[in-house]
Amino acid sequence: MSEPRWLPHVVVAAIVERDGRYLLVEEHTPEGLRLNQPAGHWERGETLIDAVRREALEETAHRVEPRALLGCYSTYYPGKDITYLRFAYVCEVTGHDVGRALDDGIVRAVWLTPAELAASAVPHRSPLVMRCVDDHRAGRRFPLDFVRHA
Repeated sequence: MSEPRWLPHVVVAAIVERDGRYLLVEEHTPEGLRLNQPAGHWERGETLIDAVRREALEETAHRVEPRALLGCYSTYYPGKDITYLRFAYVCEVTGHDVGRALDDGIVRAVWLTPAELAASAVPHRSPLVMRCVDDHRAGRRFPLDFVRHA
């Protein structure tokens, strides 16, 4: 008997910094309220860049434009036996749809400094939240065409 096919979940995340603060969301998860970058699953028919634009808009009502790839990260949740492959993009805000309703489960969008994020009473959705902020602050960047779609 063969093992079940292993399929990682591909997600995108928008790393958005403005005036020393990062755009984050407070969201309800099965584990309770958590902080995360605007992030979500890559959907069929999208490029990863299209996905990060969509997720940021749906979760924060901010329109963003990716400027660089921050990195590609993996994390494993043994309790659910799920591996996530996260493509994090450095993005710039290009607009804000003030009246737009946020996705179900999103409590609010919030701008936090790295120190506020690190000290937050609300736990992070994953260790990648702070890792991406740290990598961004360290100047990590790859060109957008580092990932190519055929």
